[in-house]
Amino acid sequence: MKVVLFCGGLGMRLRDFSENIPKPMVAVGYRPILWHVMRYYAHFGHKDFILCLGYKADSIKKYFLDYDETISNDFVLSKGGRKVDLLASDIQDWKITFADTGLNSNIGMRLKAVQHFLRDEEMFLANYSDGVSDLPLPAMIDYFRQGNAVACFAGVMPTQSFHLVKVEDGGLVQSIQHVREVGMRINGGFFVFRKQIFDWIRPGEELVQEPFQRLAAAGKLVAYPYDGFWACMDTFREKQLLEDMYSRGQVPWEVWKPSLNLQKATA
Repeated sequence: MKVVLFCGGLGMRLRDFSENIPKPMVAVGYRPILWHVMRYYAHFGHKDFILCLGYKADSIKKYFLDYDETISNDFVLSKGGRKVDLLASDIQDWKITFADTGLNSNIGMRLKAVQHFLRDEEMFLANYSDGVSDLPLPAMIDYFRQGNAVACFAGVMPTQSFHLVKVEDGGLVQSIQHVREVGMRINGGFFVFRKQIFDWIRPGEELVQEPFQRLAAAGKLVAYPYDGFWACMDTFREKQLLEDMYSRGQVPWEVWKPSLNLQKATA
């Protein structure tokens, strides 16, 4: 399936980084988070990407035009540095479409802008490009296929630590519960769509606002509940948490690593 990646936002809550580069290009380890997301999908065989570009699109284009395979792959150097033989490759069999979807477009507008690239697709995948997970993608796709919904997103547990408070008139607290205790889930930004999604998006609409509300009312929207690892990079603090995990070798989202797959198989 083709994978639509939303890469054009301003990333205002990561201003220290996104003033020079778009948020999807902020690095975790040696590679930008966009690469981590793409590598995740490629692991499951989905290697045809459509990048919805906007803010600082040139930096994303240049990154892939100048892509250096040696940064994240083993290789053999010989002939005094004149010959490089890669022992593995990241993107050799990837197909990447770079599409300008507007500087100030919202997600719904960006998706509509690439509709013509998806005209032959019965189903396709999409992602916000700022979150990583070890979500079992084939299981999520099968879950979606079994029903007649138009859209599906990963419903993940909130990572923030705060309490939800129910207050009566006059300010009297009726109940207080940790967010993880009330059974609430959040949109994890991993989507599966049928092509009919475009029939539900009107000009200028934000995807998760009006279209998803209409889909929910019609019984055409489902969530895939997932309690495993998920993290987003929406703020500087979240970026630091991912960096800390990477530096410690705690990278559960790197499902393409043989060692991680072996650990899961023997757990």
